[in-house]
Amino acid sequence: MIKGLKICGVSDPKTLNYILDHRHKPTMIGFITNYEKSRRYIEYDKLKSLISIDKKNVNFISVLVRPNDEILEKIKDLNFDYYQLYDVDPERTKEIKSKYKIKIITAITVSNKDDVIKYKNYSNISDMILFDSKGYHKSKSFDHNLLNEVPDEIDKMIAGNIQIDDIPSFKNKNFMIDLSGALEDENGKKDISKIDKLLNLSSKI
Repeated sequence: MIKGLKICGVSDPKTLNYILDHRHKPTMIGFITNYEKSRRYIEYDKLKSLISIDKKNVNFISVLVRPNDEILEKIKDLNFDYYQLYDVDPERTKEIKSKYKIKIITAITVSNKDDVIKYKNYSNISDMILFDSKGYHKSKSFDHNLLNEVPDEIDKMIAGNIQIDDIPSFKNKNFMIDLSGALEDENGKKDISKIDKLLNLSSKI
């Protein structure tokens, strides 16, 4: 049984409210906070308005790439439960976690086994390790078998071009699943029908 589900890249109230009102809610929802190259990026004022709502027991995640002090100070009072950090070294991760008293998801981008073992540098700092592809916002894949040697006690999540129909294949895996691009239409907008299909399917796994 998978440990949970994260829908990432939500950027509009209609989609967010649909997810929060669904009878099979995900565990987490991610918001692209400072990575302007992503089409899912949300400017600060819009982000603040978007997430100032009742989360209905769903964790809100701020997705941050190499965040500087300016953006961290700006978002410190927003309605987030976790910061998901890309390209942040262990010392900086420890500093952010301590200063802002927030849970941390460390994102490790993977193309080979040497990338995977970087989790060891964060295992005593981060609350969860996300193993993602090298594509960032481009929804690329990586070989999930590379994670077979990561100990079960590591709280982990996987991403990287996972499709809705892939979900049943993760039935006996003890990690969370993170989807974004698979839930979008040809214009890159979140598709309510795809989100509905995912949430209904995942409730049975």
